[in-house]
Amino acid sequence: MRKLRTIEMNRLTVDQFHEAKKLPLVVVLDDVRSLYNVGSVFRTCDAFRVEAVYLCGITATPPHVEIHKTALGAEDSVSWRYFKTADEAVRELKQQGYFTLAIEQAEGSTKAPVSFLSSEEEQKPFAVVLGNEVKGVHQSVVDLCDNCLEIPQFGTKHSMNVAVTAGIVIWEFARQLLLSKVTE
Repeated sequence: MRKLRTIEMNRLTVDQFHEAKKLPLVVVLDDVRSLYNVGSVFRTCDAFRVEAVYLCGITATPPHVEIHKTALGAEDSVSWRYFKTADEAVRELKQQGYFTLAIEQAEGSTKAPVSFLSSEEEQKPFAVVLGNEVKGVHQSVVDLCDNCLEIPQFGTKHSMNVAVTAGIVIWEFARQLLLSKVTE
């Protein structure tokens, strides 16, 4: 087996990415402190053609060298917006018809994996809110969301890195909402 060279991967240009059909998903970052985590989320969103990233509160915005270091240019391909609070972002998304999920450990949360294709919300676009590396998603944002999604964990720690969590959640959306259509 031979590793592919970059030129053999037929990647989209930034302009082609902007024109391409997107995964009906917005990723909301609620007070994410680490610019490297922000950049990593951008890069994952690019990989799966996520519709947009909403940067809220203290979450830094491009252009920034530390975001670029991990995003590797994805901050130029993935659409993004800034909101003063995640509450504002979620309210706007809900007004636009998005089904909103806080990725949080909460009473009554839905444990992943969950089927997005068999739910009554299947026809709606989705938004997921990922929280601060220490405090998680603000309670006021959890209260606004339609539901909470929790990734089960079986070790001694009670949380995962926000960029890792984003990767798991975005992959699960892509697997169900994009890859299922390829096999139909």
